[in-house]
Amino acid sequence: MDAKLTPMIGKVTQTAAALWILNVWFNRFNKDTGYRGGDAKNMQEEFEVYGLSESTMYAVGAAKVGLASLMLAGHAEPRLVRPASAGLAVFMLGAIAMHIKVGDPVKRYVPALSVFSLSAISAVMNGPPSTNPPVTS
Repeated sequence: MDAKLTPMIGKVTQTAAALWILNVWFNRFNKDTGYRGGDAKNMQEEFEVYGLSESTMYAVGAAKVGLASLMLAGHAEPRLVRPASAGLAVFMLGAIAMHIKVGDPVKRYVPALSVFSLSAISAVMNGPPSTNPPVTS
């Protein structure tokens, strides 16, 4: 991939995943989005559908918001981005698993798949710069 394009893709995916998570947990927390698990109309009902407690919901929310915040802080401190992005990707795998567990159609977990993809791409493309010169033949 073009050496100039890779950092730009990394930064775009880093920012998009982080802002998506912050939007879900701050702006859509009590809203019916059409993507909630089962027949849930808000975040608390969604966690109940998954068989998870209210305290688990708040712990997951704090972790996701924290990781998203670290991803944004990574614009100033790049070493934060890879671990925060990888951590968010793991949480999104858990979200996808919960949707599958309750038998949701794929449409319901497309957002989780999207944030997983953005986070994973961010983790890969925001790694440390290579110290090895390119191999040429």
